[in-house]
Amino acid sequence: MQVQVATAGRPALLELQRRLHDVCILDLQLPDISGFDVLTQARAANIATPILILTARDAVADRVTGLNQGADDYLTKPFAFAELLARLRVLVRRGTAQLDGKLRAGELELDPQAHQVRLAGEIINVSRLQFALLEFLVRHRGQVVSRTTLLQRVWGYDFDPGTNLVDVHIAQLRRKLDAPATPSIIQTIRGVGYRVGDESTAEV
Repeated sequence: MQVQVATAGRPALLELQRRLHDVCILDLQLPDISGFDVLTQARAANIATPILILTARDAVADRVTGLNQGADDYLTKPFAFAELLARLRVLVRRGTAQLDGKLRAGELELDPQAHQVRLAGEIINVSRLQFALLEFLVRHRGQVVSRTTLLQRVWGYDFDPGTNLVDVHIAQLRRKLDAPATPSIIQTIRGVGYRVGDESTAEV
C-alpha cells in the first residue's frame, strides 16, 4: 500500500479533495478540527472515498455518530494490525459498489460480474478496456481522476505523460454513452482530469 499522511483535519480534507485514494483511515482526535468534522465535510463535498475511523473513543454513541455521518467502518484502539489490514482490504474491494454488486451513477449502471453496461436500462456494448476505464471512474464517482492515475490504474503501468491514450478511449465511450445535445456523462475538468458524477452535468 502507498500511504499519504495528513497530520490534521484540514490538510486531510484538502488531500481527499486533491487526490484520488482507495481508502482513508481517520482518527477522531485531531489538532485542529475533529475527525467527525472531516467526515461530515468530506461527504458533503461528495467525496466517495471509503473511510475507516480508527480511534480510542469506544463509546456506542461515538460509533453510531461516525457510521451515521458516513463512515464505512469503525475500529477502536487497541487493535490487531492484521484486523486493520483485513478491514482495509474489504473496503478497497467494496469501493463504492451497491449492495447488489452493481455500480451506478445516475442512469448509468455497471455490472462487474457480468461485464455489462446499461444506460437507462439499455445495454451498451463496450470493449474490455472501455469497461475498465468506465468502472474505475464510476467507482470513484464525484472525484476528479487524473490522466496519470487512469494510465496507472486501468492500463497498469506508466506511459509517456504526453500520450493521448486516455483521451482517445474517453472519446470512444462518449460516442457510445452520450445523446446529442445532452451533457456528457464523463465530465472533463480542464487541466486536471475526468469525473463521473451521480447526475450528468455539463463539461467544465
